[in-house]
Amino acid sequence: MTATALPDATGHSSHARLRILGTSDLHVHLLGYDYYADRPCPGTGLAHTAALVAAARREVDCCVLLDNGDFLQGNPMGDYVMQPGVLGQGHLHPAIRVMNRIGYDAATLGNHEFNYGLEALMQALAGAQFPVVSANIARRLGASPEADDTLLPPYCLIRRQITDDRGQSLPLCIGVIGFAPPQIVQWDRQWLDGRLQTRGIVEVATALVPRLRQAGADIVVALSHSGIGVAEAGPCAENATTALAQVPGIDAIIAGHSHLIFPSAAFAGMQLIDATRGMICGTPVVMPGFNGSHLGVIDLNLRHSAQGWQVEGFQVEARSVLAANPDAVPEILADMREDHAATVAYTRRAIGNTTMALHSFFATIAPSPALALVAQAQAQHVAQQVAGRPEAALPILSAVSPFKAGGRGGPQNYTEIPAGKMALRHAADLYIFPNTIAALRLTGADLADWLENAMGLFQRIPPGAQDHPLIDEDFPSYNHDCILGLSFEIDLTQPARYDRHGALRHPEAQRVQNLRFQGQPIPPQAEFLLATNSYRAAGCGGYSGARPERLVDVGRMPIRDVLLRFIAQAPVASPLPAGTARFQPMPGTTVTYDTAPAALPYLADIAHFTPQLLGQTDEGFARFRLHL
Repeated sequence: MTATALPDATGHSSHARLRILGTSDLHVHLLGYDYYADRPCPGTGLAHTAALVAAARREVDCCVLLDNGDFLQGNPMGDYVMQPGVLGQGHLHPAIRVMNRIGYDAATLGNHEFNYGLEALMQALAGAQFPVVSANIARRLGASPEADDTLLPPYCLIRRQITDDRGQSLPLCIGVIGFAPPQIVQWDRQWLDGRLQTRGIVEVATALVPRLRQAGADIVVALSHSGIGVAEAGPCAENATTALAQVPGIDAIIAGHSHLIFPSAAFAGMQLIDATRGMICGTPVVMPGFNGSHLGVIDLNLRHSAQGWQVEGFQVEARSVLAANPDAVPEILADMREDHAATVAYTRRAIGNTTMALHSFFATIAPSPALALVAQAQAQHVAQQVAGRPEAALPILSAVSPFKAGGRGGPQNYTEIPAGKMALRHAADLYIFPNTIAALRLTGADLADWLENAMGLFQRIPPGAQDHPLIDEDFPSYNHDCILGLSFEIDLTQPARYDRHGALRHPEAQRVQNLRFQGQPIPPQAEFLLATNSYRAAGCGGYSGARPERLVDVGRMPIRDVLLRFIAQAPVASPLPAGTARFQPMPGTTVTYDTAPAALPYLADIAHFTPQLLGQTDEGFARFRLHL
């Protein structure tokens, strides 16, 4: 829906249209290829999104193309090119090279840009032929945001000539300011501690948007690598776009980070949000999915008068690559041929064997050999690192999460590795993030509380309910830790103690029952060593038990390297350690559970739920009825 420009009684104004095009969370998905599964992935890839960009540019006189961050990390191509020695000597990061070719006008940083360290990031950005801005990340904080020594320029100005409805060519200055989640210094602490500092998104925007206007910006576009959250976001909120939309002087926002689409019905009914028009607090906002799945389009209807440019109306849409089904841009395919071939060769390298299939189709509700393999690799590495030290006397547990368990990634977002030879792509599929190994010294009470946090994945189920959804779709599966080596029961009749952000909501709740180690109850004061990853050890996901004073030094080896070494030692045969979690029986109660249609051959893994296939969801998931 487009707001109509008001008639001008003076006759001294004219009208024009500015189109803002945006991508977000590309994650190095440049060709629409799934390197984990080693097959094409329809509906994704910047080479296809670029065709939508070209079409959108042809429709209007004046366009700018912007990216909202998370373009350097996210699949094996990103891992391959960030290996030492690959970049340099004229070889640009492929994401940067493709963005240069398409003609991006500006970009900002997402949180995953920092996953490989600051030096690797700056080396990759050096090849960009467009400005990269970031306003709330600083090498040193000053007395105010205006005095911060920012890592990159906080904003930039893009100058255009725009033709109005009278045929006149008029100058237009577009200011672009960028923001990342302030939590990056926590999430990538091993790289950034003592080197970078951050401020809250709204705090910085409030201070710097007026400066951007004073610098000459007629129109201000905010690149918000931040989700759409509540209107009254805290001072350092991760999902601050709704609060950002209330900052005076911002004309349009490209949002992201949460891998969702806006405008869409997913946001219907939320306070201050018009999910049909693409408006938050009166400001046009677009969120263009992830992996190049959508192109965000914001059309601003402008009026020019003696007072300058004013926005009088807008139209917002997220154009789907899958729906449009455009051919990939041939020039990008040609440009990417060598990097694609090198990545495929890299991911196909043999690393070992498995005598059993490894999958994550039921990883949130049943023991998963895929997760157990990662857990065993972590535990073995930690044991080797603490050998001969006092910590060696502690029992070692291992925490892992199902990174690929459907959700927003869709029915293809699962791990499935058949029995037989394993390639490097399989290890990358088992562990998709560049986290490093970590270990924490925790008590039995700490572990119980840790698991209570993880149990927030499940909805509260009333006894006797029929076909009640089991999984809370807003709870990310990567925050659902499984601690292999422990056994316990889950009481689904109780509310979750913590919400998906780790905030305490029901302190009296105790979903975790009968917690045991090696068959024996765990005393609250008993001590353990928990193998985990750098992200979780930094407290991310709301795990408050992960505090710096509890860290045990076990080195900083990437977990994928830990996993590669473990797989190379011997064939993967039966990686399930003792200890499981199960739901307390609820006779006469059924729940629904969504997974991939490809899970059908593995239903024996959840036979104890007496699964019944109910059909397929609109998103393509197979929906099952489970008997509790």
